Amino acid sequence: MGEEKEAIIRTENLEHTYSSGDSMVLAIAGVNLVVRRGEFLAVIGHNGSGKSTLAKTFNALLLPTGGRVWVRGIDTADEGRRWEVRQTAGMVFQNPDNQIVATVVEEDVAFGPENLGVEPGEIRRRVDAALAAVGMMGYAHHAPHLLSGGQKQRVAIAGILAMRPEIIILDEPTSMLDPVGREEVLSVVRKLNREEGITVVYITHFMEEAVRADRVVVMEQGQVVLDGTPREVFRRVQLLKDLGLDVPPMTELAAQLRAAGVPIDEAILDVGEMAREIEKLLCP
Repeated sequence: MGEEKEAIIRTENLEHTYSSGDSMVLAIAGVNLVVRRGEFLAVIGHNGSGKSTLAKTFNALLLPTGGRVWVRGIDTADEGRRWEVRQTAGMVFQNPDNQIVATVVEEDVAFGPENLGVEPGEIRRRVDAALAAVGMMGYAHHAPHLLSGGQKQRVAIAGILAMRPEIIILDEPTSMLDPVGREEVLSVVRKLNREEGITVVYITHFMEEAVRADRVVVMEQGQVVLDGTPREVFRRVQLLKDLGLDVPPMTELAAQLRAAGVPIDEAILDVGEMAREIEKLLCP
């Protein structure tokens, strides 16, 4: 084990309450969580579990109604430093059409740096670097509305990258995409995390996406109920099902085989691992 990386996001007894009609709803209920610099953290949970609310507190789109959140040591409740928090932690949402503001791809990516007052030569460098990072350089002069869903989402990510954030928070960024678009986006996000060292908080309801994170947090009724590596979390098949969640298909198959008496590892995550386990059983 190497030296533990520093915390870039930290919550302490975090609560967030919002009004719903005549009543108040506690969406986040006393969450204590640390996200380490350079980590790829996936957050899963069924609708209403609090995962998207939690994500929005990480860049001060929502403020705590109880407890505290620190981003790179900055208290998000500090109104004078809130813009600094949002520059540190960029947010990508479900629908890329809601984040695309220009009629040409490169102009859209330049929008954020221009609003920060970055000088033109630096904006040009940032736009080119951001488009290259998401594999969209060849589309710099295209109209965003003519792109596929996956391409639009990659442009939205490029727009955040051009702001030079240390953290990217993605709130179900592939929920509106087909499988090809989902893979495009997830591959880009993994590359940014692995090669650029950007900390990623990835909200998803696709278990096969969460498998590819460094760590998985499971939310239920505004609380963290599981927190560990994908292998540690997804071996809890029955608990996840009790929470109304799916498990990766190969993990489900492994559980069924074990229930039928087959001595197979219960912590299988993908097809490759399943093939190796079956090979061991057939050729001991």
